Amino acid sequence: MEPLPCQERGTFLARLEQLVATLRGPGGCPWDIKQTPLSLKKYLLEECQELADAIDSDDERVICEEMGDVYFILAMLAAMFADQKRFTTEDAIEGIIAKMIRRHPHVFGGTPVTDEQELQEQWRCIKEQEKLPARGPHP
Repeated sequence: MEPLPCQERGTFLARLEQLVATLRGPGGCPWDIKQTPLSLKKYLLEECQELADAIDSDDERVICEEMGDVYFILAMLAAMFADQKRFTTEDAIEGIIAKMIRRHPHVFGGTPVTDEQELQEQWRCIKEQEKLPARGPHP
């Protein structure tokens, strides 16, 4: 099966976001409406553990189902933060894309590595640099 073009694949995310909006909107589910990021934290942890267990089982049907559960919780959280005007799903996705490109200069930046040890050291150094405060021009 060929992967869908990005634009078509995006419709799946839009459908999930619409589902969450319906559940959390007027006439939606009282349980979903009253949730907060803090109240969803325990469900996120539970669903991630269930996904980890499913991966251990190597049962693709169960793995697929548990991944869906994690995506749902993430979509709920994203909707809540967007509703609070804190950030959007796009912000989170753009952030992880930028981070992964930055952390893979051996793939995207022409900085070759010779072995896995060098790769891990490069990753560690990049993470350390990310922790440093941004330095702007001095007055």
